[in-house]
Amino acid sequence: MINKSALFISLLATLLIACSPNEPNARLEVASGNETLAKPQVLHTEPYKTIQWTDLMPADDLDALLNPPAYLDEIEDGSEEDKLSSQFMLAITQASDDRYQQALISTRIKPEFDNQRIRLPGFIVPLEFGEQQTVTRFFLVPFFGACIHVPPPPPNQIVYGVFEKGLKLEALYEPVWVTGLLKTTLTENDVATSAYAMEVAEVEAYTE
Repeated sequence: MINKSALFISLLATLLIACSPNEPNARLEVASGNETLAKPQVLHTEPYKTIQWTDLMPADDLDALLNPPAYLDEIEDGSEEDKLSSQFMLAITQASDDRYQQALISTRIKPEFDNQRIRLPGFIVPLEFGEQQTVTRFFLVPFFGACIHVPPPPPNQIVYGVFEKGLKLEALYEPVWVTGLLKTTLTENDVATSAYAMEVAEVEAYTE
């Protein structure tokens, strides 16, 4: 029987390789307002580069996640060992020298992406709201349910978005394209930890 840890990393690996959602026609409306986004410290003529989630992860972290240790297959789903494993997962992860466990909580970044104008697909996890309940702060994650129904991805697979203009999001399960200036800035809160942040210029419905 597949254990929860193996199932989670299998899901993460599949989605990281796929790199983009497959649900078209998302219903998304950008809120109106007079707020202006901080000007990026790069030339406005420089185009936005479309990247994939795996681009943000150091190669050895990705390799560790795609090759989980054999001991995960020895714990049956729902067993006492599985319950204890879930209960003490965080403590074990923090104390472990296991490269796989380290990759699960890795805050290591790709420094070459600092101050880069990028476009990235993903799902929004709202954190803060502005006027008329528009989302102004959020986590962008590579798969639906991350940080809500399932454990968060590694921090280097989460982007903290700052969108002063705000957006109206009708459903969390609908994928989006997020465009803006990427920063290698660490953000921590009660929901998750992100190793990247973005000054968001635009959020639009995901299309192929």
